[in-house]
Amino acid sequence: MDSVFKALSDKSRRQILKLLREKDLSAGEIAKSFNISKPSLSHHLNILKQANLVQTERQGQNIIYSLNTTALQELLSWIYDFREKDD
Repeated sequence: MDSVFKALSDKSRRQILKLLREKDLSAGEIAKSFNISKPSLSHHLNILKQANLVQTERQGQNIIYSLNTTALQELLSWIYDFREKDD
């Protein structure tokens, strides 16, 4: 869970997740929405992947990134359970 919170703590990574909510994208397509270097974007994508918030699939020469909804559901469940125990 720590890696998920670390990943979500950055505004750029949250924006990447918003983009992937709409559709699966290649790194190049994601890069069009940001004014950061390719190494910085790669770093953000790797953190999201390590946190299991995104999944990758190779399609030819491209790597396609998609939102891992299972990981997000687990996060929401944890937040809900946390809230329930405080009530």
